[in-house]
This record gives sequence, C-alpha cells and structure tokens, in this order.
Amino acid sequence: MVFSALVVASALKGALGLMGTSLWLIPLLIAGLSYYRYDQLDPESRPIDRYPLYQEYDFVVIGGGSAGAVVTNRLTEIPNWNVLLLEAGPDENEVTDVPSLAAYLQLTKLDWKYKTEPTGRACLGMKGARCNWPRGKVLGGSSVLNYMLYVRGNRHDYDYWESLGNPGWGYDQALYYFKKSEDNRNPYLQKSPYHSTGGYLTVQESPWKTPLVVAFVQAGMELGYENRDINGERQTGFMIAQGTIRRGTRCSTAKAFLRPIRLRPNMHIAMNSFVTRVLIDPITMRATGVEFLRDGRRQTVRAKKEVILSAGAINSPQILMLSGVGPKEHLRHVGIPVIKDLRVGDNLQDHVGMGGLTFLIDKPVAIVQDRFQSAPMMMHYVANGKGPMTTLGGVEGYAFINTKYANRSIDYPDIQLHMAPASINSDAGLQVRKVLGITDEVYDTVYRPISNKDAWTIMPLLLRPRSRGTVRLRSSNPFHGPLINANYFSDPFDIATLVEGAKAAVRISEAQVFKQFGTRMHKTKLPGCKHLKLASDAYWECHIRHISMTIYHPVGTTKMGPPSDPTAVVDSRLRVYGIEGLRVIDASIMPTICSGNTNAPVIMIGEKGADLIKNDWMAVETRTR
Repeated sequence: MVFSALVVASALKGALGLMGTSLWLIPLLIAGLSYYRYDQLDPESRPIDRYPLYQEYDFVVIGGGSAGAVVTNRLTEIPNWNVLLLEAGPDENEVTDVPSLAAYLQLTKLDWKYKTEPTGRACLGMKGARCNWPRGKVLGGSSVLNYMLYVRGNRHDYDYWESLGNPGWGYDQALYYFKKSEDNRNPYLQKSPYHSTGGYLTVQESPWKTPLVVAFVQAGMELGYENRDINGERQTGFMIAQGTIRRGTRCSTAKAFLRPIRLRPNMHIAMNSFVTRVLIDPITMRATGVEFLRDGRRQTVRAKKEVILSAGAINSPQILMLSGVGPKEHLRHVGIPVIKDLRVGDNLQDHVGMGGLTFLIDKPVAIVQDRFQSAPMMMHYVANGKGPMTTLGGVEGYAFINTKYANRSIDYPDIQLHMAPASINSDAGLQVRKVLGITDEVYDTVYRPISNKDAWTIMPLLLRPRSRGTVRLRSSNPFHGPLINANYFSDPFDIATLVEGAKAAVRISEAQVFKQFGTRMHKTKLPGCKHLKLASDAYWECHIRHISMTIYHPVGTTKMGPPSDPTAVVDSRLRVYGIEGLRVIDASIMPTICSGNTNAPVIMIGEKGADLIKNDWMAVETRTR
C-alpha cells in the first residue's frame, strides 16, 4: 500500500507539472491511478533507456515515433542485427494513457511546439496569425499526442503513388501492411477481409459514446450516405470512430511495438538524445553514423549498414539539411556545406480544416467540463477502463463526403468530417483555445458567452489540398526550430472546396434526427467577418481563413519518386538519392497526402520500409556467404 501511494503521488506530481492547472487535479489523479493499474495488469513494461551505448550498430534509427518504433521492432526480429533507436524526447508519462486528455498534452515538454509562418491567407484568428503545429517529442512520437483515430485513407491514394513511378506502393500491398500491424477488437470487423487480429496495434471503438454520434451517423443516412466501415471496401460514408486504444487507454506505437520487445538483446533505445546531423562521407557519399546530444554531451555513433530517418515530416528534412542534403541555394544561404542537392523540405502538405463551427443543444448530452468533473465518472474509468475518459480526444465520429467538386464516378470523396460532442467553448477557455492559439478577441466575442454550455461540432477538412508549403532551416544551429510555411490556400481551389464542406456540415446539423436535441447553429459572427452575411459563401471563407485548423497531418517533405522526377528525394525503396546507407521512413516520403488521418498510413510505411531493408540486406548477406 505504501508503494502504491508513492506511485500515485509521483504520477500526480508529474501530471500537475505537465498540465499546470489545478482545475484538473481530480482527472489527473485518476490518470495516475489508471497508469499504475495499467502497469500492474500489463505484462509489457517500459522500454529500457540504454546506458552505455555501443560505438557501432548495424542500423541507427532516428526518431521513435509512429514509423521509427515500427522499424525498430521489425529490424530487431533479425537476431544478428543490432539496432539503436535515438529519440529526442522522454518516455510516455502518467497522463498520456488517458484518451480524453489528448489536447492537454500539446504545448508541454512532450511537444516540439512548432508554429507556422504568417501568410495573411490563413490562421488569421490565431495569435500572430500563426497556427500551432504540435509534433510529438516523446517515445511514440505524435502517436502519443494525437487523437488516436484509425483511418487508412483511400485505395486510389496508393494506386496513384504507384502510378507516379513507385512500384510496390499500390493499394493491395498497402492493405497487406495495414493488416500486418492490426489487432482489431471490434467484433463486427474481425471477420472482414479488410481487417486482421493478432498484430501489435490494437484498434477498437471507444467503449463510451454520446447519443450525438449516433445521431450524426443517422443524419448521414438521412442525406443518402451509408453507415459503413470507412477502412473497408468503400470509403464514402459515415462511421463511429475507430481508434488506437487498448483497454480504455491510448495504444501508442511505443506501447504497441516497443514495450513487447523491450528485452530483445539486439535493441538499444536512447531517449533524450537530440540528433544534430547525419554523418556523411563526402568522398564515398555514404552515411557513416549520427551525431547527437545526450546528457549535455555531444556524442557520435557509427552505422555499419544504414542510418534510417524516421523523425517525421518536419524533423527529417531539418536533419537532412543540417547534414548537407537539401536545396543548394538554401544550404549555402545558412552556411552549410552542400553534400547533395535535393529538393528536401519542398512538397509540404497538411490537412487543413475549419474549426469553431458550433451547434448548441438543449439536452445535457455533450462533453462539458463542469459536468465531467464528477468523482463517479472518474472512478468508473479507474476501475473499469470505461466511461467518458476513453473518448478519442473528444472525436466520436467521422464521415467522408462528396462536394460538387468531387468525382462521383469513383469512390474518392474530397471532404472528411470529424464530429465531436464538444466545441471550443466546452472547457471554459482552459485548454482548447490555447492549443489552437485563438486570440482573446475571437474567444471573448464568440465563445465566452456560451462557456460550458452543451454544444457539439463538425470539423470539415480538405482531403487532397493542391497547395504546397515548405520546411526550411532558420539557421545552421540545430537547436533553432525550422521555418514552416504551410502555405494554406495558395491554390484557390482549396478554399472553395472547404467552403462546400462547411455548408455540408450545416446541412447535417439540420437533419431531422438532431431536432430531438434542439440543435441550432451558434450565430455570433467572428470579429473579422462581421461585415459579411452569416452562412454565405463569403462568410464561410472568412471563417475558414480565421480559424484555420491543422488536423496535425504534415507530410511530403522528402518526396518518394522515380529517378526521372527532379523533385524526388527518395526512391521507391526509400533510399535517399545519391547517398549510400541512408533512408527515410516516415510521413515525409508521401508524394501526395493520403485521404484521411495519417497515423495508420505512417505505421504502414514503417512496416513496408522495414521489409524493404530486410529484403535488400538479406540479399546482400546471401550473396556474400
């Protein structure tokens, strides 16, 4: 009992330090209790932070996130290969397990805390006209900060990648790797040919839901859409969300892929290890190792076979450029010797959405902070792993729909909708407004008057933006955060499509099934849009430009493509052009963004990338025997 009390006290102390708000004292105590109970019940314990390290490994993986954890797991399946995983952040903590607290992990020490550069076209209602771009700085990466939604994208995405000159990346192969990871615990999906059980990654619905998400799916059916498995044969339709959760807690890639293999003798993990560059021999044009900072000391480690960059769509291009691989004009401008001129940092894409659309209701069925502080609710989570704290960061349902711009002759919707039984007002301004970076004027004018009132939202997002942004170095100092130009809405087609998404969201809210709740749109105009007629196309465009919301899906900055593509950085086997022994395996290799949340596709990329490495090196080893 004394040990248990110490664990809980430690958990609470860590949680309060992370959150910085006494109002969440009780939920955070529950988070600590839940974490302690989870470790008691689960045979998998925490990964080992290795001291000391070897001077040389067969493979060095940079980044222990959604792809890097997968790659590390699969490479260490070969017992005579030793692998070092370098992660800039710490391990997961007592709070990250609780699904409903996802937003509270942003802007903490587990987040890189990136911001986009102002362009005047988007994020106008955010402080400094800049959007916050959270990225996970923790073992498990952004799978520790995200909203856990399990969405694979559309089959046409992957067939298109293959058609660009990337053999082996079509939908059939992608499906094979999606299924390889998956342990789907939804009974109605377990016999589907599109799903599997027994993989490392647990996928299931939240065990708790509001009546609003049931109404959302029914509203879609009223409008002529089907209630379907959007990860199955067809994507267009409505669904109660599937998520990467296990026994009511978050199933990050660290929990899924690293904890079960923590005792493999050929795997070393070094946390709090900040990579400053890949070491590349300019004569042989080969990656020979990695330089990193750990415990305040600069260290190097050699890679006998390969260095694998899995640091994500922001950090992978940053590390490449710091290593001398990137656009030569830019590298010369910041004073970095050019080793290989490649279009690193171009082709940045993200799913941009419309935030802040709010529907008020009369029945107490939404997530409202004041009501969700009750001790019985929290104890239910501790005892059973059930209840409102299992909700996927607040998102309960999603839909894929067609606007007038979509090609309806094929199953390729152009708008995704996220439905949540809450809105910006639901926590009385404690956290959501902070993670979005909303200005005081916008919050005080529009959302403070309805603080803590029952409300819900639909967030439309653009599935396949035409706009492209860039990642560039701020300087040659690796500790200076990169310059991120999301370049939202540089192509006018993007904003026109998203306006149609906003109008569709309103039509869904007006469905007959929502009338039982007294649903009506909150009609207070945004301060910067007061001169426009509410609900007109011009007003929706203004709203979107003011509350432009990243859906946290940056991709594309080390583009995969054939040798004939001058913008490609890696080939179809994810090898960096012109540099031996260096690959990129993460979201940055996507030529075009997939049509849906990106976490599941990045795990798929990790699975396939690891197989590519195995096939290449096993062929070499067979020849040399």
